[in-house]
Amino acid sequence: MKPLDGLVVLDFSRVLAAPLATMILAELGATVIKIERPGGGDETRQWEPTIGSKDGGQESGYFFAFNRAKQSVTLNLKSKKAQDIARRLAATADIVVENFPPGTMAEMGLGYEDIKAINPRAIYIANTGFGQTGPYAQRKGYDTIFQAMSGLMSLTGEPDRGPAKAGLPMSDLTSGLWIAIAALSGLAGRAQGGQGCFVDLSMFDAQVAQLTIAAARFFALGEVPARTGTEHPGRVPSAAFQCRDGRWLHITGSDQHWEPLLKALGLDRLQQDEALKKNAVRVERREEVMGALRYAISRLDRAPLLQALEKADVPAGPINALDEVLADPHTRARGIVGSFQHPVVGRFPALRLPLRYDGYENPEIGRPPVLGEHTDEVLRDRLGLNADEIAALRSEKAI
Repeated sequence: MKPLDGLVVLDFSRVLAAPLATMILAELGATVIKIERPGGGDETRQWEPTIGSKDGGQESGYFFAFNRAKQSVTLNLKSKKAQDIARRLAATADIVVENFPPGTMAEMGLGYEDIKAINPRAIYIANTGFGQTGPYAQRKGYDTIFQAMSGLMSLTGEPDRGPAKAGLPMSDLTSGLWIAIAALSGLAGRAQGGQGCFVDLSMFDAQVAQLTIAAARFFALGEVPARTGTEHPGRVPSAAFQCRDGRWLHITGSDQHWEPLLKALGLDRLQQDEALKKNAVRVERREEVMGALRYAISRLDRAPLLQALEKADVPAGPINALDEVLADPHTRARGIVGSFQHPVVGRFPALRLPLRYDGYENPEIGRPPVLGEHTDEVLRDRLGLNADEIAALRSEKAI
């Protein structure tokens, strides 16, 4: 069995953060019922990159990345009958996830108090940009807005240039992980106390909470950290270096790595400086030390240098492009890249969840659902509706 076998998740979410969380739960064994708008579904079904099939069908790689292993049920939540169906489904769910603006679900009779009245054991997670309370509660936001407002963007980029966003939608991705943590912690609490709970999960809060080390420097030193590029504010060396062949590598070392690094680079002069054996001194003399390291590394090709550093037990790694990462022998050996078979586009590659169990079945890559694929099945098997009742709902545009 898988760790979450038997659990039911009712998923009203769209786009990225919450869908990532519910996909994690799905591939860990939960049954995830994704509620989508009839006709269009999750808006990311139309987002780039799109993949075409031989018969002209189009599917979204974006949607594929965050919606594997789910069931798709189409409900027109503006319809009272569809709202009633949603409540009946919520009555059977262990976890309810939504990411509408505050108050939206309550207006449809699907807020936490509505669901709690019929299912007091439900874990209800409301994922919003800025939370249920506070002066920004009604604001809308996107990943890069949260990167900007939380301070992440101010910390990212080269010192002599403007702020930069992270190379991935880190606000969305990390918020998705927090949603999964909220779901699992809620289940653990329910196992002890018997009741469900409401979780107010703000993406802004999630990003501010991750300032960690930067905030620690401010709390300890009153220091507002500046952008340092690939360098670490409290450790030298920890940075990216360009080699003679134009390729880049990253080196991060502590005091025990300092002398082996200098030997590998042939930097005898720095070896003779006893003071530089301490990281605190290297941080104080950062410009001098980094200049010497950059010059030495710029005269060496990357592959033999990486071999020498590995032999010397100095932590270093190549800065890989995406295609290099996916082709890396360790990536392949760990089975990180898999695939699923889709009825429209055929076999399509996908990245596995990074969890390997001993004692449970490992998560498997599931297939993303076609829009509304499971509507009839869920209404029939979970709610007991017959074919005529389902047809009537369809004719009334409730489903």
